[in-house]
Formats: sequence, C-alpha cells, structure tokens
Amino acid sequence: MHHNLLTVLLLLTAAVAAVSLARYLKLPSILAYLAIGIALGPHGFALLQENQAVDEIAEFGVVFLMFSIGLEFSFKRLLAMRKLVLGFGLGQMALTTLATGLLTWFGYGQGWKAGVVVGLAVAMSSTAIVARMLSDSFELHSRSGRQTMGVLLFQDLAVVPCLILLPALAAPGDALLKSLGLALFQAALVLTVLIWFGQRYLGRVFASVARHRSDELLLLSAIWIVLGLSYLTALSGLSMALGAFVGGMLIAETMYRHQVEADVRPFRDMLLGLFFVTVGMMLDLRYVLSHLHLLLLAVALLIVGKASIMLIIARVAKTPWVISIRTAAQLAQAGEFGLVLIELGYQLRLISLDVFQITLSAMLVSMFIAPFLISRAARLSVDLGRGDWAHSVTIIQDVAVHSIDLKNHVVICGFGRTGQRIAEFLEMEKIPFLALDADPQRIAQAKSLGLNVVFGNAARSEVLQAAGVARARAVVVSYPDAHSAERVIQLVRASRPDMPIVVRTSDDKDVARLKAAGATEVIPEIHEAGLLIAAETLVQAGVPMKKAIAHVRSARAARYESLREFYKK
Repeated sequence: MHHNLLTVLLLLTAAVAAVSLARYLKLPSILAYLAIGIALGPHGFALLQENQAVDEIAEFGVVFLMFSIGLEFSFKRLLAMRKLVLGFGLGQMALTTLATGLLTWFGYGQGWKAGVVVGLAVAMSSTAIVARMLSDSFELHSRSGRQTMGVLLFQDLAVVPCLILLPALAAPGDALLKSLGLALFQAALVLTVLIWFGQRYLGRVFASVARHRSDELLLLSAIWIVLGLSYLTALSGLSMALGAFVGGMLIAETMYRHQVEADVRPFRDMLLGLFFVTVGMMLDLRYVLSHLHLLLLAVALLIVGKASIMLIIARVAKTPWVISIRTAAQLAQAGEFGLVLIELGYQLRLISLDVFQITLSAMLVSMFIAPFLISRAARLSVDLGRGDWAHSVTIIQDVAVHSIDLKNHVVICGFGRTGQRIAEFLEMEKIPFLALDADPQRIAQAKSLGLNVVFGNAARSEVLQAAGVARARAVVVSYPDAHSAERVIQLVRASRPDMPIVVRTSDDKDVARLKAAGATEVIPEIHEAGLLIAAETLVQAGVPMKKAIAHVRSARAARYESLREFYKK
C-alpha cells in the first residue's frame, strides 16, 4: 500500500514539474509525459516499473480521447467530410502502409507479416498531438485542419480492422480470411445496433438527467455512457476506443454536447497523460544509443516518407501548395494507436525485438519532433501565402465585389460572436461594414441573413486592399489572435497611418505590444469582464448603483484614452 502510494506521489511530482516546464517552453504536455516515462521507467532510472493495472487504467486515456473526438464529429459532419475521410484518409493509410511494409520486407529483410505490422503502425499519426495543436491555434476548421482531421478520423476508424487483422496474421494455417470475415461482420452488426439504439434513446436519457439540474448526475451519466459503450464493443471483440468514439458522436447530436465535453476533459487529460507515461516506459535508451545510426535513418524515413506521401495526395487533389505543406507536416509523425499496434505485433511475435525497439524509438522521436515541425510549416505557409487558395485571384475578386460600392465603411476582421455584435451596432447606426472571416459555415449563415460577410484572411495585404481599407473609416480586429492582429495593424498602418484601429485581445498581456504596433485602442476581454463582475459585486454588497458605476467609469477612463473625456463626465 505504502509502496503504491509512493509511486503515485513520485509520478505526480514528476508530472507537475515536467508539465510546468513544457508550458513554460510552450510545448505540448504530451511530450512532458513521454519524457517522464523514458526517464523514470525501467530503462531509465527504474523508479517506475511496468504494471498491468497501471497499463489498463492508462488505456482509458485513449478511450476518453476518442470520446472527445467523437464529440467533435457528429454524424452529419462525418457525412459531410466523407470525401476527405475516404479520399485523403484511405489514400494516406494505404500508400504509407504499402511503402513502409515493402521497405521493411525487402529493404530490411523482414518477413511480409512484419512489413504489414510496421506499415500499419507507422501509417498512424498522433490525434492527441495534432488535434490539440490545431485546437489551440484555432485551425481545427481551416482547410488544412479539415484535411488533417479527415485523415486522422480515418486512421482512428482503421484501428478496429487493424486490431482484428494482427491476431489473424498470428493465427496458423488458412484461418486468416475466415477470422477477418467473421470479425468484420461482427463489427458491422455491433456498431449498427449501438448507433440505432443510441440515436433513439440517448437524447431521452440526457433529457431525463437534465431535469434534476445536477452537474454531478450529468457527469456520472456521461462517464457511464463512455464506459458502457466501451465495454460493449470490447465484449464484442472490438476496440474500447471505438465504442467511446461512437458514444461521443451520439452525444454530439444532442444539446448537451458542450457541457459533457467540459465535464469529461479533466478525466481525459489525466488518463491520457498516464497513457503516454506508460508509452515512454517502453523505450530502451541503451538500445537506442547503441543503434543510433539506424534510429536516425528510421526517423528520417518516417517523417520524410509520411510527409511526401501526404504532399503527393494533397497535390493530386489539387490542393494549393501552402495548404498541402501544412497538411503534410501535421501528419508526418507516428501516433498513439501506432504505438498500440507495434506493441501488439511484438506480443504476437509478428516482429522481432530489434524491429520493435527501432520502430518504437523512431515513432517516439517523431512525436517529439512533431510540434516543432507543425509550427515551422505554419510559419513557412505564411511566407508562401501568396499561393494560398484563400488568397487566389477568385477570392480577392469576391472581396472586391462586396466592397466596391462601400465608402466610409468599417472593415470587421473576424465575424465570431464579437464581430456579430459589432455589426449589430453598426447596422443600428446605419454605418456600412464589410466583415472578413475564414469559416465557410459562419459566412454562409451570415449571408443567409443578408449580412455583408465574405471569405478572406485579413492578415493579407491584398485582402485588406480589396476590402476597401483605402476608403474605410475604421478597422476592427474582433478575434483574439494577437499575432495575426499585429500583422493586420501593420498592414493597415502601411497604407492608412490615420486609420482608427480597434483591437480585441483576450487579456492584458498583449495590450502594450498591440498599442506599439499602432492600434488606436485595445480592448482586453478579461479587463471588461472584471469590471462588470466587480460592479455587480459592489451592488450586491449594498453599494449604491451610481457609486458602483462611477468606479467602473473611473477605471475605464484610466484605460481607454479615446473615451477618457466621456468616462469623466
């Protein structure tokens, strides 16, 4: 008991230190967990030992990850993405598996079964790393983000037949086709039943739970559904992660999606962290160092090979170079399910120890490199932005058509909730505006309401010129990306030094930077929210409303120079 408690305490101490360092260096926390497993595992300082109970608990990290991904992909959205999922996903999976398998079989002299195992494992990319980075950078629904998520989604779905295929490969004689056929029929039957029952009854279950207005009961119900569906698919010989994914997609069809996602996220993050610790514990550093030349070659082949295959697929699909490069970089690493497959292949004795260690090491190194490669590709795509599909001649002309009759208008950069509220106020005063946004769905909704919103990236000078900045009376940056906002400010100032520019930011840390770039006024959301909460607190505490409002006016007068005289009244 005390030994287990000490192990948990050691693990938590290492996690706090490593994740804090990763946050400070602006790296994904996943890398911190991998480093903990490598350093403290049996091949490092041997402070943590492999434990079946810990491994089983860690698997639930992947289960909750797949549940969260399912929440992002409703059946309607999955149907809308079918071309990306089947086209890009199937192409990437097939070509990567084939190329890697042939290289393993003939290039390294391994058998064809080893080639299949290594090929399938390497073909997988990291949903955990890539989805988190795309979400943090607000690129999940960009064109490259949709292509990448389409491929990742196909890979996640392909895990099921892969988990069926590997044991069948290990079966003796002619049992392969029979085992595969039976397993696929069983999978189709189980998933059909789960989806049919889920669509009919899951919404009613949550509606019944919601009547009690208990966050605790809602959370318990969500976890019950995750674990229940995972258990049913596991009982049927399928992956637990698949059941969780189906559960997420079913809940995504209900109105409780966002609440469930927020409630489950802490469980997902902690358990997924534990999963990556156990993955790091599998790496034998002594073996890696003694075979460093083979490892470096394997890493180069993995990253360059996967990126090249994805780049070819994207270009064949007539995707512009900028988007193709970003998509290729986002998928040029191994993934968590690939680690599961390579470990399963080793356990089934389909691959040797040497192949297992080199492949595992190369996969882990590629996952460490992934955040830097994705960030670098994003910066490169900005430099090559003139070839971006979003800034082609057709798009520029579309922006120009929407602004051609406007004069003394306001250019709104970003048409999210803040941009929409600004547009409402401008319409009340009958001030013309043109809004630029990069979300096709949001643009379609705005156009259906008769609003002047058009696709375009405001961080490009040609888009701003087409939007009529030379004739505009003001520019508003209504999204919280400080880096992009700074770019917009610089572009506007280059042609209109006198232009009023109002910028939104999430907190105070970027105010000075944006002011120095040339923003007329910077509105930090956290400051405004704090003022309103403080004022309401004063009123509820018995302070007269006029006096509370006076405090707010005084604070705003100190903050906003352009409105200082108004707030002093």
